[in-house]
Amino acid sequence: MIAQLKNTATPTEIEMLVSWLEKKGVKVTPIHGEYCTILGLVGDTTKIDIDVLESMSIVEAVKRISEPFKAANRKFHPEDTVVDIGGVKLGGGNFAIIAGPCSVESEEQIITTAKAVKAAGATLLRGGAFKPRTSPYDFQGLKEEGLKLLLEAKKETGLPIVTEIMAIHHLPLFEDIDCIQVGARNMQNFELLKALGKTNKPVLLKRGMCATMKELLMSAEYIMSEGNPNVILCERGIRTYETYTRNTFDLSAIPMLKELTHLPVVADPSHATGRASLIRPMAMSATAAGCDGLEIEVHPNPNEAMSDGAQSLKPEQFVEVVEAVNRVRSIL
Repeated sequence: MIAQLKNTATPTEIEMLVSWLEKKGVKVTPIHGEYCTILGLVGDTTKIDIDVLESMSIVEAVKRISEPFKAANRKFHPEDTVVDIGGVKLGGGNFAIIAGPCSVESEEQIITTAKAVKAAGATLLRGGAFKPRTSPYDFQGLKEEGLKLLLEAKKETGLPIVTEIMAIHHLPLFEDIDCIQVGARNMQNFELLKALGKTNKPVLLKRGMCATMKELLMSAEYIMSEGNPNVILCERGIRTYETYTRNTFDLSAIPMLKELTHLPVVADPSHATGRASLIRPMAMSATAAGCDGLEIEVHPNPNEAMSDGAQSLKPEQFVEVVEAVNRVRSIL
């Protein structure tokens, strides 16, 4: 349920109303907009008489939200959320490009790549220290050493870090990481999501391989219901019967999610297609569809990459993609 307050409501009146609502057993989140304040009510709202609430002098309108996701719902929070990742803003008209290798392989590799992507226009550095792989025999990442190398790359370039977490007990290792990524395989690892919700660190939440948009939003709700509003959604393709691409890039999810939620939405054309040759047109398409940012894999020598070389761009190819994306943005 949401209650829109009149723009004449004073802070004291709002505080009294919030206190009254909380005594009814619901959690109240005030959202202060430019022209009015909205109170988001989560919990058993059946105890609240809508007629009584609407009759209050500072209340403009009351509306029930039928969707099961409340905190992530645009009705709950009409204005776009802006997430700050180490000084880089995402959402609300702020566009960011997250780039770097699939896996951190060495100090030279990650620092070389970080410098290259920054020079091309990336504002955030991605790189996997912990790598979920389908086969237990594939490279699993450098783990804690990989995190240290990412932080070295940050020192060299100033780029904030985005990297994936695999388990709750790894959380202490991520204290200095700017944004924690939850991969497709962990999108419905609810205990991990709840633990991330108890932090205030930005979370990049990737859509599961077979997940619906509603399931993605419900996973975001797990994080937000624990008190962390800093969630970024990522469309990275879903599994279908098509075999020419790694996944099927659900381009329609971008504008649909922008309708449903106030959270920033980024697109990952690397995982969505699995083919370096398709990243440029798909990055342009995602930008035209209204995404708030892109996550792209870049490697100094894709042929030698320890994971996902086929979908990694060379630095010079990444330059071309950024230029193409900027042309689309200038038209928009």
